[in-house]
Amino acid sequence: MSPRSASVNEELRRRSRERLLQAAVELVGEHGFEATTLGAIADRAGSARGLVSYYFPGKRQLVQSAVHRLMHRTLEEALEREPHTEDGRERLARAIDAILGLARDRPVLMRQHMAGLLQAEGFVQCPEQRRLSELLGDTVSRYGSHDVTADYPMLRALLMGAMYAALVPGVPMPVPVLRAELFKRYRLDWEMGIPPDAEPAPGGTCASDLSRFFATGAEPGGRPGESGRPGLPDPAHRSK
Repeated sequence: MSPRSASVNEELRRRSRERLLQAAVELVGEHGFEATTLGAIADRAGSARGLVSYYFPGKRQLVQSAVHRLMHRTLEEALEREPHTEDGRERLARAIDAILGLARDRPVLMRQHMAGLLQAEGFVQCPEQRRLSELLGDTVSRYGSHDVTADYPMLRALLMGAMYAALVPGVPMPVPVLRAELFKRYRLDWEMGIPPDAEPAPGGTCASDLSRFFATGAEPGGRPGESGRPGLPDPAHRSK
């Protein structure tokens, strides 16, 4: 059997990483951070357990990267959904609703994520976090900011504060109340975005299938694999 090409090996590595990210989001959302082991994540992803440390230095870094992936893809989906718009106020409304929607629809996962941000490691600088930052910064720019470097961190802080408020066990604030406050600050009309009493957009954050956010559904060469599950073996499986 001839050796695989460098491009195929690179695709295998990319899909292995994607499967680990998806498995981490699913398991932490189901069981919480402490009850989720790296072994369980590897098993859910169909990967060799030693492969996790090849891509991520530890569980917290893996989970943060996974949640940032979910956040940036959820935000991206909301910003680009139909009807497409370039209106900065509408795009900001969609961004606010997308982030608050995660707190509403995935409370266990997002509570664990927010708690992790208070640990000594803080933000994990990874491609997923950078893409989330780029999308929010672009949203602020399109909204009409004349100083994105100052206005983006403020939007991020307000969204994080609203998410904390929505997720505090025992005394959570209702998402519609938090939404109203943010919309008032940014002078957005209540009808923009997806109001709480509106029908959710197709593929919204409450959808249980997360595979659309993680590119794991086809093998190199176009042969489809099972959605959200391995289509080709991990590179590490060759040594098993």
